[in-house]
Amino acid sequence: MARIAVQEAPFDLAAETARLTDGRTDIGALASFIGVCRADDGLAAMVLEHYPGMTERALDKIAAEAEGRWPLTGCTVIHRVGRLEPGASIVLVLTASAHRQAALEACAFLMDWLKTKAPFWKREEFRAGHARWVEARAEDDAAAQKW
Repeated sequence: MARIAVQEAPFDLAAETARLTDGRTDIGALASFIGVCRADDGLAAMVLEHYPGMTERALDKIAAEAEGRWPLTGCTVIHRVGRLEPGASIVLVLTASAHRQAALEACAFLMDWLKTKAPFWKREEFRAGHARWVEARAEDDAAAQKW
C-alpha cells in the first residue's frame, strides 16, 4: 500500500527512502522524482490549495492505479501545499520494485497523472505584485493520456 501525504512541511528524501526500503531485500530498483518551484517570469511564490480529504482520496486512487499496473513493492507520494517560494520542493514520488523498468515507468506515470488528475489549485504570485491561477496545459494532458 502506498504512503500518501499532503502537507505544508518540507519532506526529507533520505528519510522517505529509508522508510520505503526499511529492511526490504526484495527491492532491486528505486525511482524518484522531486518537483521544485521555479522562479520563471519573476515568480515570487506559488500557493497550492487543496480540499482536505478529497485530495488524499484522489492521490490514493492514482497510487492504486500505479500499483495495479506495475509490480511495485512500495510507493510514496508526498505533495506539499501552502505558499512555496522558488527553490522549495513541491512533490516527491518514490517507487520501488524488483526491477528498474517498473520503478521508472510507475514513477513517470504517477507524475503525469498527478499533474492532471490530482485536485490541487495553484496560484502564482509575482514580484511585480500581480497573481494568476495556473491553467491546465495541453502538453500535460497529452503526457497523461499516453498511459
